[in-house]
Amino acid sequence: MPLLVPPLPTGYRSRPATSGDIQAIHALVADCERDAYGRVRSDAGAAAADLARPGLVPETDTLLVHDPAGRLAARAWVDRRSEVDVHPRHRGRGLGAALLGWTLERARQAGTARVVQTVPDADTGAVALLRAHGYEPLVTAWLLEFAMSAEPSVPEPPAGVTVRPFRSGDGPAVHLLVQDAFDEWQERRQAYAEWAAHTVERPAFTPLRSALAFEGDRPVGAALALHLPGTDEGHLEQVAVRRDRRGRGIARLLLRHTFRAFHRAGVRSCTLWTHSDTGALGLYRRVGMTVRHSSTVFRKDLGT
Repeated sequence: MPLLVPPLPTGYRSRPATSGDIQAIHALVADCERDAYGRVRSDAGAAAADLARPGLVPETDTLLVHDPAGRLAARAWVDRRSEVDVHPRHRGRGLGAALLGWTLERARQAGTARVVQTVPDADTGAVALLRAHGYEPLVTAWLLEFAMSAEPSVPEPPAGVTVRPFRSGDGPAVHLLVQDAFDEWQERRQAYAEWAAHTVERPAFTPLRSALAFEGDRPVGAALALHLPGTDEGHLEQVAVRRDRRGRGIARLLLRHTFRAFHRAGVRSCTLWTHSDTGALGLYRRVGMTVRHSSTVFRKDLGT
């Protein structure tokens, strides 16, 4: 299958991404995040996990754009989901439109029925570009923050529930718990390798600050924590409770355990993402979290 190459401004050139580009991709994304959020929100582990997505073929499904001096100016990938990032110094030159068009053509070439992409609501230029290409809002996502000037209190667990940190060997059981809990809203179940690359095998994963809830030896809830390099705050990558054990305060218990663990390590803020399909925004607000930023997940049906 021939590699699609979008038209680019004079002097810019493109090629597929490789594993050797992970650090450069992370540096690009970090600069985009600083511009959008005022701070870095990801790490090199996230870039590596994106390249390792099942079904994504880097040779045909990724593209890097370098400027005339050889510096990475933009990147894109597509595999049902898509991402396009243009360095702030290179915006306004048509790179975003070129790469967005490339993601759509590549998705059509691959026979994909629809693609989705997330953009910060504050990035009005990106929102306008997606709408101009026929994308429609799918869900709203919020980055929530819990500020900790004092050590957070931890409630007593419900009867029969115990809490402990994540241990080596917990991965498969927690993976099954998370997939079952997220079945009601996620598009597809993730295989263990894909899920682990974004969570428990990610270099930023912090098992001692990740809390698991058990009834006997059966896990009923999990809060999986990251401490991203170069940041001064903790992050919860996933929070999940078995559907038949909700409404008992388990999620609040796990959150408070994780917040306290971060506070005792000298961290004074903790964040997590949630979106409107989960119905969890009210829970997080009752725990004391506040909305820092919002984004929108946009969808475009390709009619294939």
